[in-house]
Amino acid sequence: MTELDPFAEIARALRPPEPHPAPPAIRSFAALGDSFTAGKGCAPGESWADRLAATLAEREPGLVYRNLAVDGATSEAVFDQLGPALQLEPDLATVICGANDVLFSVRPDAHAYARRLAGIFRRLREALPAVRIVTATAPERWDFLELGPRTRRRLERGIVRFNAATRAVADTHEVPYIEVARHPGLADASNFIADGLHPSAAGHAQAAAAFARLLGITDEEEEET
Repeated sequence: MTELDPFAEIARALRPPEPHPAPPAIRSFAALGDSFTAGKGCAPGESWADRLAATLAEREPGLVYRNLAVDGATSEAVFDQLGPALQLEPDLATVICGANDVLFSVRPDAHAYARRLAGIFRRLREALPAVRIVTATAPERWDFLELGPRTRRRLERGIVRFNAATRAVADTHEVPYIEVARHPGLADASNFIADGLHPSAAGHAQAAAAFARLLGITDEEEEET
């Protein structure tokens, strides 16, 4: 049996840990989605996607960024955003949809939504194997949106089902996601514009910071400074 050298063991214990590898550079960013990503109600530069692009551009001044999101887009419409997104050959693609599928239908089909979302992820990865994809769940409460009790129950039940589908598809395709569903900020009116549905500039700032943390391009300490 080989005798251990205690001094070598001490030296090994005192050795600083290996630094974490830097995340891959993001030189192009395509944002796909609905009004949440399009930034309805916000001034240019205030949406979370614009803010995230600005953060990325600080690290890659030549960043190419396109926000393809459209107000009112369903998951089917977001699928149609894939063509322009793939032409950009993005290093990062954000894909957030599903809320309008619930808002615009009395019987939203979570299974059909899951198939479309999975199809979007597959198309991106087949064309761009190295692309980083991130997504997010949707709010499961809208305290400041005027709704009748039956409509509110229908919407909340639908969003819960769609969020479960989002998580399942994201896990299957190894796509990280922001958990918006029960975020405490949903109870703060300052995070919404007057319609009670869309985020305010403050709400978008929080979302941008969450995406930056998810991507490993910032941390809590940087956010506070």
